[in-house]
Order: sequence, then C-alpha cells, then structure tokens
Amino acid sequence: MRTTVITLVAGRHAHLRLQLRGLTRSARTPDDHVVVSMGDPAVAPLIEAEGYPAHTVTLPAGGPLPPSAGGPLPPSAGGPSPPSAGGPLSPSAGGPLSLSTARNVGAECALARGAELLVFLDVDCIPSAGLLGLYERAASDPRHGSALLCGPVTYLPPPGPRGYDLGRLERSVNPHPARPNPPAGTIRTGDEYDLFWSLSFAAARETWTAVGGFCTDYVGYGGEDTDFAQRAAHAGVGLRWVGGAHAFHQHHPVSDPPVEHLHEILHNAAVFHRRWGRWPMTGWLTRFAEAGLARYDAAADRWVATAAHAGRGRGRCLDRDARGNSVGT
Repeated sequence: MRTTVITLVAGRHAHLRLQLRGLTRSARTPDDHVVVSMGDPAVAPLIEAEGYPAHTVTLPAGGPLPPSAGGPLPPSAGGPSPPSAGGPLSPSAGGPLSLSTARNVGAECALARGAELLVFLDVDCIPSAGLLGLYERAASDPRHGSALLCGPVTYLPPPGPRGYDLGRLERSVNPHPARPNPPAGTIRTGDEYDLFWSLSFAAARETWTAVGGFCTDYVGYGGEDTDFAQRAAHAGVGLRWVGGAHAFHQHHPVSDPPVEHLHEILHNAAVFHRRWGRWPMTGWLTRFAEAGLARYDAAADRWVATAAHAGRGRGRCLDRDARGNSVGT
C-alpha cells in the first residue's frame, strides 16, 4: 500500500525538523511526503537542508487559494444535505490561512502521485516508530479500512535545554485523556464523531473520496475538522481508533481563550451551525463569553464579538485541544 504523509506548514520550522527526523526513524517509512507550505518560502530550503525526500507544494499566504475537493456537502440517500455555508467573511490578501483548502490541495497532490493511504500529521506532531505501520495495517483490514483512522496523541511538556530526545520519546506516552487509547495492536470502533481531530489521522483513497475533503467555507482557525467528521458520518464512513499509533505533540504556548482567532472562530462556528444545526467549539465560545469578548445574540441566533474585544490582547497561555478543552501538560 503506497502511504503518503501530508503536513501543512506556516512557520514552526523547529517542529517540522523534528517531524522529518521522526519519520526517518519510523519502522515503516512513508512512500511519499507532501508538505504544503502556506506562504512560507523557508520550508523548501529547510527540507532540502535536512536531506529529506519530501515534495513541497507552495500556496499563497492568505488570499484566494486554488479550488479543491471541499465545498458544500453533496446530497446522499441518507436524507437532505445541510445547506451550503456561505457567509460574509472570506480570506483576503494577508488574511487567515485556509487550513481546509491546504489539506485538500495536499491530498489531491498525494493522490495524483499515486497515494493509496493518506496520513495527515500536524507539523507539531512527531510520529512514533509504529504510527505509519499501524495505520497501514488498519487500512489493510477489510473490517476497518474504509473508516477514518485516528491515533492517540500525547501532548508533550516543554523540552529541556537540549530539546526532545527522539530516542527516548516513546517513554513519554501519555495520551490525551479525552480521546480513546486502545491497547497497542487493537482497533476500537468509535461513534462519537466530535472526538475526531486532524492532528493525526489516516484515510484510504476511497474513504477520502467518499467524504469529499474538508469544506472550504471555513477560514482561518477552528471548526473545519469537526465539520469533516460530520461529513464522514453523513456519508456513512466509520470511525476507528488505532491502538499504538501514537503521535507526540510538541509543546508550544497557546492563548486561553484564543483571542487572536476570535473572529475566525465566531465565523466558523456560524458556518458549522448553518450546516449542521448546532454550535461547535462550545468550550471556546463559553470562554469568550465569560471574558466579555463575545455574546450570544438569541434574537439573531448567532455569536457576535463585543466592543470589549477591541482593547484586548492575547489571553493567558494554556494548552487546549481543538474543541477548546484544556489538555494539561
């Protein structure tokens, strides 16, 4: 099975170096690696300097991005499709990066280069030695191969002065407690699609096609992976948790709540609500409300930023997952 890793990069060069080095130590190295540079001209030279055989795709920073596999959810026999998202906020030059479009472009490039299994790995994540092999084994199993495949992720503490020791990393396994962590070598069937996250997951060519990629109505940060999981559920695609397919998320500070992404999150929450009839990212929305930065307008059935947001900077730093839940380190 031709297995391709897909990574999006905009900055985080030290993280990318460790991910590449982690992949070279893998028990099953990838057949191909597509790195999508989101307006970052330093990515291709960095990869070349590492002597690593990746294929780099360069997208502009902000602004309209190439069309891709995302978009409105197609109708299915299971019932009417959610309405197309639309909305007033769209990327502009120097504006929010489209993670959805970048993932779709990376997948399309990988498939065009012959990929049979797509493994999405965030630039922050270092794969365990067994991650690729276990994803491939699950994808080869007729009971699981047509599902979305997710592995446990350990959030690492800050590195010491010498950085992370890749040779000792697997001693640090301590997966995020809010996600399933089956024993190594086992696969658990999941039905809580809101637990899906895009940090580390795999999908066979046919599965990716069935889901239809990430919806590109989302801009910037937040909500697009929750939508992707809902698209999968709507298409009848299963969810599996692959025991032992560990990834290690490298520590970096984040804001709590992520004030710098407030407008993107409010926009994306509205997109999700129009498409699926409920609000996502409730942890973050609640934190914004508690901080006086946003409020729910019941009459209009929407979340809006308050005047208080204009004078606020970044929140305090705490690691949180993609749903606005604290993850602790």
